[in-house]
Amino acid sequence: MFLLQVLGVEVDTVNSVQFSNHTGHSPLKGQVLNSDELPKLADGLKLNDMKKYDNVLTGYMQDKSFLTMVVDILWELEQQNSRLISDSGLVRSKYSTKGLERCANCPRSPTLPASFGSESDRKTPVFATMLSSSDFASASWELVVRVDHPNDEEQKDITLRVSGDLHIGGVMLKLVEQINIAQDWSDFALWWEQKHCWLLKTHWTLDKCGVQADAKLVFTPQHKMLRLRLPNMKTVRLRVSFSTVVFRAVSDICRALNIRRAEELSLLKPSGEYFKKKKKKDKNNKEPVIEDILNLEGSPTISGPSVSPGLYSKTMTPTYDPINGTPASSTMTWFSDSPLAEQNCSILAFSQPPQSPEALADMYQPRSLADKAKLNAGWLDSSRSLMEQGIQEDEQLLLRFKYYTFFDLNPKYDAVRINQLYEQARWAILLEEIDCTEEEMLIFAALQYHISKLSLSTEMQDFTNESEVDEVEAALSNLEVTLEGGKADNTLEDITDIPKLADNLRLFRPKKLILKAFKQYWFVFKDTSIAYFKNKELEQGEPVEKLNLRGCEVVPDVNVAGRKFGIKLLIPVADGMNEVYLRCDHESQYAQWMAACILASKGKTMADSSYQPEVLNILSFLKMKNRNSASQVASGLENMDINPECFVSPRCAKKHKSKQLAACILEAHQNVAQMPLVEAKLRFIQAWQSLPEFGLTYYLVRFKGSKKDDILGISYNRLIRIDAATGIPITTWRFTNMKQWNVNWEIRQVAIEFDQNVSIAFTCLSADCKIVHEYIGGYIFLSTRSKDQNETLDEDLFHKLTGGQEAI
Repeated sequence: MFLLQVLGVEVDTVNSVQFSNHTGHSPLKGQVLNSDELPKLADGLKLNDMKKYDNVLTGYMQDKSFLTMVVDILWELEQQNSRLISDSGLVRSKYSTKGLERCANCPRSPTLPASFGSESDRKTPVFATMLSSSDFASASWELVVRVDHPNDEEQKDITLRVSGDLHIGGVMLKLVEQINIAQDWSDFALWWEQKHCWLLKTHWTLDKCGVQADAKLVFTPQHKMLRLRLPNMKTVRLRVSFSTVVFRAVSDICRALNIRRAEELSLLKPSGEYFKKKKKKDKNNKEPVIEDILNLEGSPTISGPSVSPGLYSKTMTPTYDPINGTPASSTMTWFSDSPLAEQNCSILAFSQPPQSPEALADMYQPRSLADKAKLNAGWLDSSRSLMEQGIQEDEQLLLRFKYYTFFDLNPKYDAVRINQLYEQARWAILLEEIDCTEEEMLIFAALQYHISKLSLSTEMQDFTNESEVDEVEAALSNLEVTLEGGKADNTLEDITDIPKLADNLRLFRPKKLILKAFKQYWFVFKDTSIAYFKNKELEQGEPVEKLNLRGCEVVPDVNVAGRKFGIKLLIPVADGMNEVYLRCDHESQYAQWMAACILASKGKTMADSSYQPEVLNILSFLKMKNRNSASQVASGLENMDINPECFVSPRCAKKHKSKQLAACILEAHQNVAQMPLVEAKLRFIQAWQSLPEFGLTYYLVRFKGSKKDDILGISYNRLIRIDAATGIPITTWRFTNMKQWNVNWEIRQVAIEFDQNVSIAFTCLSADCKIVHEYIGGYIFLSTRSKDQNETLDEDLFHKLTGGQEAI
């Protein structure tokens, strides 16, 4: 029996005797199983659903009643399996051992049962016909593999005789030879159903993989069809690798869809609430809903080595549109192997028409932070394949921007990426996944209306600006002017002269039981710190206080209509965050100080080249918020076809009448009416990024030592503990202060250690702790990106930071 088990045969044994020692030695003690006790054991096997055997081995038995009972049991087993094989042999002892063997995948040729004799016959034993020794010389056994052939409606089982020293590649070769169909089998691989894993290391032997006779293997294609719903609600159907890790699969998908910076995206499995209202609507609708799907089935995404740097180069050889022969835009063709290069790029680079108010009202809208936490529970593990995570062929997943750090957005090459970002931001506003004020909602509505109008009225556009100078040419021109002793257009700042701001501002520190009152001080902003004095004359002395803004959180507190220009600073300290409010007098002052605060929070000074563009962006955004009533608005209501409920959230639409809402949107539209299409989308994204809650992903957690559940908000630079009932932030921890983090997989607990001996630990309630751990490691990984890397990513570093197997 032991030898059979070593060979991978599953054996059930019934001992007819239980002796203390061999019968040839005395004294002898033990029990003998009689014919009354044998049926009880057989009944126990049947009750445990162990009644289907392929082979039965029996030994010599002297008791006729015992033999009769064995025959009865064999008859019952044959009713369960008509192909039952019974082998028996004479055992040279007064008592014998009778074995019931279940060997589902152990092949044997039919044999004749041995003769059964009395005790007087045991000197002349009659043995059953046994298998030849050559059949077992190589310790071979049968392996059943199911072939998942895409052209066959039903899957077929193929039986192979294999041995433990046969490698996986050899098994696949035997399969192909036995199937005997001439086709390309290079995409097929073995999937182990019980272990839920791919056998991709073809040089490994079956013994090394742990494959035995009871293994259920499937020979199936690695690339299968998958339906992806993009941020613009467009569904794309394409062939995706189900065997490679999700991180690499998403890179292949983005390459097929002309989306750069694939590391910012991932796949989300929608929760039941996502389609909840839609299903309810479909039940009452008699006509079936036909989903608009962009089918890219003929263009599979091929996993392979990283794309060569030349593909990502900013200077490219001009290419031409295959349809009309005109020069194609760099946006369309910077991915030379993309299936979209042969189609109309506007499918994914242009916005979809706005949804009707009825369709908008039917979509799922989270009402609380706990609801938002449920939406984030379905992110797939980037370190495992789709098949390993239970994703089925032709299943629908959501392709979304997971990490809110959008690196190197370039209108010249990122038309699809910018449009999908705009769409994700638009739906986040409309479905109230992120909160904003009514004034901000009207700004977003005006931009949506403007973008929608341009998208409908514009034919296929080239996103490249003809007057735009190539980056390399601009750098060479700048260098040439500098070498000649002239002055370049973009002069470098003197690194020894760091600019400073100095002006009168008002300050307020919130305290309990004290009314909100601002007090005026003289403020000096230099490097990354703000110092304030009682008046200008005391600037050379000791300041009242000096605030270091490195790593702080900067939140705008603006109401243009009310002439309120405030800056809220959340400065990290050991036990949380200190709140400081600054109040400016006018737009220009606010833009300068706000830009300086934003750069200081990132560790940059006003000498940085991004300071002036940041000031201009803030002023432009304030201009959009400035609602100047114009005479054209009244007449515009009659001449323009606008459905205002399509551009605001359902809750906002209920507060206002349709005409009043349309007038407000058109009034705000006057400030953006001259913007080009791509610039309007970028302004929308920038406005989305300026919201206080931007980039926060929520999860329901239980902190160690706490008796109630809290919400954990994860952003690109911090973790926030939020009261689940009130939504008020309790504590903030910055990634810059993090020393290490790890996961206790046994109790599913994430532990993080910060500077100044601050440690936290929590268990995740709304999602697996691996998702939260991957978010933290993913943001740290993305912070290492730079333009000098030529867009190549260290995938091993990503998996090391997000794997969670050891402390980082």
